[in-house]
Amino acid sequence: MTIQYTPRGTCSRAFQIEVDGGVIQSVQVTGGCDGNLKGLSSLLKGMKVEEAIQRMEGIRCGMKPTSCPDQLAQALKTAL
Repeated sequence: MTIQYTPRGTCSRAFQIEVDGGVIQSVQVTGGCDGNLKGLSSLLKGMKVEEAIQRMEGIRCGMKPTSCPDQLAQALKTAL
């Protein structure tokens, strides 16, 4: 399954997430903090969707009510 998601309230502009059998296969992010998001994408590869949501949901970026990890969690919820 391929998830196409447009994040809200973050610097990143688009997510493309590949999920197979409840496991994240790849994460591609357009925009945002390049190095941080490449690292996050690498860490998520091979992780179960439920675990990734649990770890990232609710993370904030400074004074913003959301963050790229939180928005990735929202995107992953569509795979459940």
